[in-house]
Amino acid sequence: MAVPCSHIIIFFSHHLTIIIIFISQKEDNYMMRNSKKYNNKMSMEDQSSVPRRQTFGSMLQSDPNHDEDEYVNFRTCDQSGLANYDHNHRVSGLSSDYNMMISPSPSDECYYSLSTTPYVTPSIDLTSSPLSKSPWSSHVETYLYTGLIGSLVREEGHIYSLAASGDLLYTGSDSKNIRIWKSQKEFAGFKSNSGLVKAIIISGERIFTGHQDGKVRVWKVSPNDPNNYRRIGTLPTLKAYIKSSMNPNNYVEVRRNRNSVWIRHFDAISSLSMSEDQNLLYSASWDKTIKVWRASDFKCLESISAHEDAVNSVVVGFDGLVFSGSADGTVKVWRRELQGNKTKHFFSQTLLNQECAVTSLVVDPSSNFLYCGSSDGFVNFWERAKFLSHGGVLRGHKSAVLCLATAGNLVFSGSADTNICVWRREGCDHICLSVLKGHSGPVKCMAVEEDHGPTINGDRQFIVYSGSLDKSVKIWRVSPCPPHMQVQLQDQSQWGTS
Repeated sequence: MAVPCSHIIIFFSHHLTIIIIFISQKEDNYMMRNSKKYNNKMSMEDQSSVPRRQTFGSMLQSDPNHDEDEYVNFRTCDQSGLANYDHNHRVSGLSSDYNMMISPSPSDECYYSLSTTPYVTPSIDLTSSPLSKSPWSSHVETYLYTGLIGSLVREEGHIYSLAASGDLLYTGSDSKNIRIWKSQKEFAGFKSNSGLVKAIIISGERIFTGHQDGKVRVWKVSPNDPNNYRRIGTLPTLKAYIKSSMNPNNYVEVRRNRNSVWIRHFDAISSLSMSEDQNLLYSASWDKTIKVWRASDFKCLESISAHEDAVNSVVVGFDGLVFSGSADGTVKVWRRELQGNKTKHFFSQTLLNQECAVTSLVVDPSSNFLYCGSSDGFVNFWERAKFLSHGGVLRGHKSAVLCLATAGNLVFSGSADTNICVWRREGCDHICLSVLKGHSGPVKCMAVEEDHGPTINGDRQFIVYSGSLDKSVKIWRVSPCPPHMQVQLQDQSQWGTS
């Protein structure tokens, strides 16, 4: 029987359509399987390229002992959590490491309150930059402008503390582990018995860590094995604690119907700081006190009832002064005096008294400026040369400032808005050089080291490490030059012009 030609065409056309659909579905299934394999293999490298969306609530489940709202790791006005942060904010997954590393117009976000006009930063085209390669590229060290150069990701919880020393980076998280990184690779690590790692400082060969359980632990690298770290002490020491507990006069009321020996923190440690001569260690705690320890034998010398609420930061300053910031909204100054063989601290003055919690303090390397971050997103500063008079306010964030760092004439502020503002101080004025973008969660801690690579017109560059509640550490190279000068100098270095 003959089949009409038109039917044959329709028949084969229809059959061809089915075949095409079948092949297309098969290719889609193949791509999805490979995508899953790729996601499973992502570890320390460019995991940020995998888009994930999760709420802050799901991020906070890493530790069942945590308060649900303690994601920013400091207290505000008698409640854990951050009052000024939007708890309904949904955090998208880690974006590409090189997607919007530098804000194209920081003038929209950053400005110095006393300036008449905001500083305008031109946009920088990073699409052709070598920084768009793998964050592990060894070639990025030859380039001169500000940008992201690496990421460290290890799925073991939020990053709460950082410390850098030479070519080593120490990271603390809610997994109770302290990880040590070298050349952007995991080098060593050690683990505490209990307590999340909330503060890390380095003094010579010793590492001091402050923990959620109110204890300070001391670590030292083995002289025979640089990968082996051992704990050499806990503050307070067991011997001192037992001896103190035997004397009823050593007990103080810490809460209603609860007493404790005065040498021990009964709440989480939030901050650590060392004196300039490295002889005294200061520990700030949510128990409203600051304790002073002798570094040589770990003896507790003094307990200062510093604030009416949790102490979020303590920093040793200049001229024998110690500064403390609290959730009660105050920044206080304490004067250290020697009384024979003993050291005693006396209240000197209150620099700030506001409703918003003080979250972080830092003194610049020249010891001429004190900076204070707050939960309102502002950074206040005071000048030593003017007898600690208020110098102004830096406004660059939309949410709470959680951490501060300084290096040279640069100031870095990390925020719950996931950004890092880079400020350059010129005399007593400050301009915003750039906004570093790359994290998908609040920036909780930072550390800065000098970059020993090429300089720009003699100016040093810096390596900035930022730890976030997105469980990653970002590594940035920051130039003290404005971005438009960085591009010009980069072109000159490439073409050999002067």
